[in-house]
Amino acid sequence: MPAVVRGGRRQGSNQAPQRGSASKGGGRSRSGAQNASAVPGKMAAIGRVDISPRTAVIALGAGALLLVGVLATGARAERIGASVSHGLDNVTAGMGLTLKRVHITGASPEAEPAIQRALGLYSGQPITSLDLDAIRTRVQGVGWVKEARVVRLLPDTLIIEVKEHDRLAVWQEAGQIKVIDNRGQVIDGADARRYPTLPLVVGKGADVAAGEILPLLAQRPRLMGMVDALVRVDERRWDLRLKDGSLIQLPATEQEAALIRLDALDQRERLLDLGFARVDLRTPDEVAVRPAGDA
Repeated sequence: MPAVVRGGRRQGSNQAPQRGSASKGGGRSRSGAQNASAVPGKMAAIGRVDISPRTAVIALGAGALLLVGVLATGARAERIGASVSHGLDNVTAGMGLTLKRVHITGASPEAEPAIQRALGLYSGQPITSLDLDAIRTRVQGVGWVKEARVVRLLPDTLIIEVKEHDRLAVWQEAGQIKVIDNRGQVIDGADARRYPTLPLVVGKGADVAAGEILPLLAQRPRLMGMVDALVRVDERRWDLRLKDGSLIQLPATEQEAALIRLDALDQRERLLDLGFARVDLRTPDEVAVRPAGDA
């Protein structure tokens, strides 16, 4: 029985399946052949990159422009960083983290004004942005200060802990008087006239040698109370000039042994109370005394 298909064409019922079957079978064969031949080609293309000279020039130009941009940004890096830092300071200030109090501990009244000037701080400064190491360096640059420690206490306080140089003596040399510490170093800014109770050491080299002799005299308060000045002689030894004008001559070496001999004589004879013109301790195991008024 004939079949009727749309479009007005008459076909046999036994022909359509044959064409459809052939078409489908042939289509599948061609498609499979094409896919089989296309896959190796794509894989080969993946492993091979062709760059033309024009493409290489464009890539190099783009890299150069990128480098110029980075360098230009670097030139502005400081301004950008400053802007960011300023913004952070505003934020911390808005939170109340600003400097309101500075406490200085361990400083003498004479040294404190110089320390305050060295701090370089002002009220209302953002406390979180303070460079504590830089502040400590500035404080330790003050002549009075031996060591310093800086502590930040949030929200608004800075503590400066100071250890000053020990005032050992007043040193007189070439018409100048200066305050020295126990290492013989001059304390810059110290006014010697404000330390009348410090021992007076006189002469070249007296600053360096004072740290050895003065502790020995400090162990003998009776003698120390009578000393007016310690005079360095030839940078080798000491003469002790007493307040009554008499003189005690110490040796260049074995100073403590000489003072022990003087102690023994004073305990036995009350020598320091009797008065004398000179006591010579320069010869070992011997004490030579010249009485007061003896020609």
